[in-house]
Amino acid sequence: MGRKVGAEYTPKKACRFTVWAPEAEEMEVVLQKGQEPVLMEKVEDGYWVKEVDGIHPGDLYRFRINSQIELPDPASRSQPEGVHGWSAVVDAGSYQWQDDSWTGIPLCEMIIYELHVGTFTQKGTFEAVIEKLDHLKELGINTLEIMPVSQFPGNRNWGYDGVYPYAAQHSYGGAAGLKKMIDACHQKGFAVLLDAVYNHMGPEGNYLSEYGPYFTTRYETPWGKAINFDDHHADEVRNFFIQNALMWMEEFHFDGLRLDAIHEIIDLGATHFLKDLSLATDELEAKTGRKYALIAESDLNDTKIINTYEKGGFGLEGQWVDDFHHSLHTLLTGEKDGYYADFGSAEILAKSFRQAFVYDGKYSDFRKRTIGNDPSGIDPSKFVVCIQNHDQVGNRPLGDRFSELVSFEQQKLAAGILLMSPFTPMLFMGEEFSEDQPFQYFVSHGDPELVKAVQEGRKREFKYFLEHSGEFPDPQSEETFQRSKLNWDFQKNNQKNAIFEYYKELIKLRKAGKFQDFRNEKIVTEAFMDRDVVKVIAGKLFALFNFSEDAQKVKMPAKPENWKLIIASGDKKWSGKEQFPKQIPGDKILTVPASSIIICES
Repeated sequence: MGRKVGAEYTPKKACRFTVWAPEAEEMEVVLQKGQEPVLMEKVEDGYWVKEVDGIHPGDLYRFRINSQIELPDPASRSQPEGVHGWSAVVDAGSYQWQDDSWTGIPLCEMIIYELHVGTFTQKGTFEAVIEKLDHLKELGINTLEIMPVSQFPGNRNWGYDGVYPYAAQHSYGGAAGLKKMIDACHQKGFAVLLDAVYNHMGPEGNYLSEYGPYFTTRYETPWGKAINFDDHHADEVRNFFIQNALMWMEEFHFDGLRLDAIHEIIDLGATHFLKDLSLATDELEAKTGRKYALIAESDLNDTKIINTYEKGGFGLEGQWVDDFHHSLHTLLTGEKDGYYADFGSAEILAKSFRQAFVYDGKYSDFRKRTIGNDPSGIDPSKFVVCIQNHDQVGNRPLGDRFSELVSFEQQKLAAGILLMSPFTPMLFMGEEFSEDQPFQYFVSHGDPELVKAVQEGRKREFKYFLEHSGEFPDPQSEETFQRSKLNWDFQKNNQKNAIFEYYKELIKLRKAGKFQDFRNEKIVTEAFMDRDVVKVIAGKLFALFNFSEDAQKVKMPAKPENWKLIIASGDKKWSGKEQFPKQIPGDKILTVPASSIIICES
């Protein structure tokens, strides 16, 4: 599986240090406790290795390159003093796991909940997440997806500025706290996925280039130079990130990874990095007897990502599908700016509901080119969909959530479509109780010039908005971070509590298989040309989505003689205005309340 890097602690109170620096002429381990620097030995492929006795967990160290500069370990497991400080030795095998009976959850059964550790609770730690597991259990969630936790500058960050991919964020509780959280999740029946970033590294504390050609000048990404997956010395760079992925799954017991923006993982080699990662994960599955899910975030609409090796694919288990979100968001909010210009009709939503990809080899007016390919024949559970996520909320100028953009009834309509869909659903933290606190972009960089660049960059990005409102949350401000924390007093608010109970019911119905025909049958959809209503027929199921702000009259199918009501979002039970009967006669003219969903079965 390749060479492991970093500091591997052994029970003999020794530590094997390994670092890749192919162009270095000399490499030393510098121990903070006052010992003389220890000269390392250069071995094949540019690695330097040395086993040092008398080392204890928590001991601090750095590497000295060519007797000149001392830097933290690029594969550090712990950075207690921050991104510029000393690295710390961690005893990876000391934690006593209690999840031996855990077998995992297949992607097709997952109901995913995305959360940011720092803002999910007031404490903002791994162990504080454990305190909310009973809430998520009551809701019906069975899978947590946590935003990136690799060590980043300061104590506040979305996580995408991580610069030590092997180190769990110290302010969250480090490796020990993360393992406790995952262990507790498994004991309560939750799978846990990690958002892993292999397309770029953050700018502050990023010392990788001092060690070797981790980046290439061949390509540029939105964050600068691309990671070197196919240029000179790429084999060892690929190994660095594959070993990282395996560490998270084997040592930390993560059930899989969500891979950030894989369209910016640029690799023109014969075997793409993602396929190599998938093959390495297969080997880990054979070794551990557990299943792991690799889920890609991609805007390519390319089935190659999830197709099998035999079909020339990368073999990943799933991928995010933005088309579903955009189709639903534009219909309910009326927003048509930017990439939303490619969406906005009931017909487009119907297509997304039927096959996930709206752009399946279709021309995009926004991108000015043809996008995607045909997803026909792919299990719909391989597509992960949502109505909110960290990007779609946090990258708005004010970080305003869906609940601030649409009405109470529209929120229920959207939730119904999400959870009855044939795809794997994902909620964003707080969505289940109509959280109205924003989720804004925040950082805590230590470099004043970088802080200024981030602030000015966000202002340029939202120049039009600023000219018309004058409001702008400062990413560096502590207030921006605090404002983004969840408010857990939702049960004091009748509508928020009703939303929570409604989500519980939808998830319960989904788990009971009530929506199974939407996943197993060839779905027939029709968008009425004279009404804002989408009708979905699948096997024994019949659903109506009314996107109009007015009630609409729709004729029920003649057969069967009576339809059994599964759920109606406009029912008084969910703080709606109507009282629906348990049965609805076939051929009846049914009044569908404004902004609501009705689901029946024959």
